[in-house]
Amino acid sequence: MKSVGIGTRVLNFLIDTILIAIIAMLLARWHNWYVHYYGIKAFNFGWFFWGTLFLYYTSFELAVARTPGKFISYSKVVNSKGGKPSIVAVLIRSVIRLIIIDCFFIPFLDKTLHDYFSKTEVVEV
Repeated sequence: MKSVGIGTRVLNFLIDTILIAIIAMLLARWHNWYVHYYGIKAFNFGWFFWGTLFLYYTSFELAVARTPGKFISYSKVVNSKGGKPSIVAVLIRSVIRLIIIDCFFIPFLDKTLHDYFSKTEVVEV
């Protein structure tokens, strides 16, 4: 198991964040249509973005241990033994990603905060 570098992590982040933003914008527009025509309560875009982020990472990492960004960069998430991460580990990863300062722990922990607490690694395929 060879851990990926910071550049690969940044590439994964950029690809996945762009996809999450597109999905969240489409959901927000769909919701705004219902707000306009049916008068239901409007929600802020942040609810769509953070909700999409949580569901995106949770569903992809539970199903195949890879997101589209990880598919493109030939990397995947593994547990400490090199196997597929558990449901609890994936949920921990997804919840901690909601903390904005998650990536700033790399200089101190040599990994992101969501990897540290879930005891997972991102490795090359």
